[in-house]
Amino acid sequence: MFGGGGRSSSQQQQQQQQGGGGEKVVVPRTFKLLEELEAGEKGTGVNSHHCSLGLADRDDNDDMRYWNGTILGPMQSSFENRIYSLQIEAGERYPMQPPTVTFITKINLPSCVDGRTGKVDLGKIGVTRGWTPQNSISDVLGAIFHAMARQENRKLPQPPEGTEF
Repeated sequence: MFGGGGRSSSQQQQQQQQGGGGEKVVVPRTFKLLEELEAGEKGTGVNSHHCSLGLADRDDNDDMRYWNGTILGPMQSSFENRIYSLQIEAGERYPMQPPTVTFITKINLPSCVDGRTGKVDLGKIGVTRGWTPQNSISDVLGAIFHAMARQENRKLPQPPEGTEF
């Protein structure tokens, strides 16, 4: 059904997961991304109360590489009442490697976001440490939300609303 007739080898890339009995279960990359898309559309993910995600509307997105995400700013912080938009790229090695994430909405979060480009340094929020194929794009958005909620970041002055990188 999702076999991949006509798909490139990068689209056929597979992830390995440990099964209940210790055996390796091979799950196609596409299936993993479809699971994440379904969770994002239904709002059933662990981080769904403050983060959302979906596929980007692009002509070159047949392999589900490009995603859009949003994060609602944590309450009682300088991020509160703001919606932050992000671009996400689940590259050819995803889910074996984490996605790349870049803020579209301008944000002041120097502990993990490049102030010139909006690119998130996932290593600075612990996402790349211990990354496994069971992790998800939603996990990445949740880690960014928690970085925003940290005590040292809660009161950082923010750029005017509506500004973008």
